[in-house]
Amino acid sequence: MSQFKLQHKFGLGGVAIGNGFKELSDVEAEKTLEAAWESGVRYYDTSPWYGLGLSERRFGHFLHNKKREDYVLSTKVGRVLKATKNVPKVMWKNPSPFDYKYDYSAEAVRRSVEDSLQRLGIASIDYAFIHDLSPDHNDEYEEGTTWEDHFVVAKKGAMPELEKMKKEGLIKAWGLGVNTIDPILKTLEVAKPDIFLSAIQYSLVNHKDALMRLLPAIEQSEATLINAAPFNAGLLAGQKRYNYAGDMPDDISQRYKKIFKIAKKYKVDIIAASLQFSLAPKCVGTVLAGASKPEQVQENIKAFEKKIPSEFWSELKQENLIEQKAEIPA
Repeated sequence: MSQFKLQHKFGLGGVAIGNGFKELSDVEAEKTLEAAWESGVRYYDTSPWYGLGLSERRFGHFLHNKKREDYVLSTKVGRVLKATKNVPKVMWKNPSPFDYKYDYSAEAVRRSVEDSLQRLGIASIDYAFIHDLSPDHNDEYEEGTTWEDHFVVAKKGAMPELEKMKKEGLIKAWGLGVNTIDPILKTLEVAKPDIFLSAIQYSLVNHKDALMRLLPAIEQSEATLINAAPFNAGLLAGQKRYNYAGDMPDDISQRYKKIFKIAKKYKVDIIAASLQFSLAPKCVGTVLAGASKPEQVQENIKAFEKKIPSEFWSELKQENLIEQKAEIPA
């Protein structure tokens, strides 16, 4: 049973603020962050990876005049940035002028946290996530290395170093921030993390594996879970985009269309259904979603208050569009 309690049911993710899917001006990013704050959002998640430092700088600039005790902030470790005139080809639109290297050693993680503190302009971080230590990044690591190789390094380096930083007060909690389940399960076997950020694994259109393997493991541990990317990086928010790669599997596309049809029948907002569904499991403390416009984050906040008829959830289960054992919103 989790001993680490999360304070906020919704958090703003920083992928879009780092020019994840399109380029935002500083003004546009600031307006989105301002709308989040005005809507009551007090948990923010970012990473050195997002825009190669750009997302952290924008969050830091926005939060600079806020009282530190008034918000919760998380960032990531696992890549170290280095200034360059030859910016590598990355998913970010017009990123900052940095190159990066995967490094899960104690020294690199220490440097990463210190660099993040400077970009963010703060003295401590609430949650530090070991980022992308996961099989879906095997093609991106140095030639000949796999996530399991990096996991060995992290087990001896990043994990004990983050525990040390917790005692020093540089961070309050640590865990993994990944897009797959196996690294979380493996970490629970070798360490005592406080919190995990699991992206794209528990959503309205894709949750079977997480329901069978991830949620039971979290429930039996002392850790808690943040469900990130509840829209599968766009699909369930009306974008023609599935997860971060963009490929749309046929079965996911068909399931989405059927769910959308039933939602229309019951006049259910699919965004509200997606957010409330991802927050429903007892071991989930927070749902994390990004936004690139003020109205998107405002809509997400309002979505938690929208009433969804029980008949909607019942029909989804009858049609085997969501798993029978899936917890539904109260």
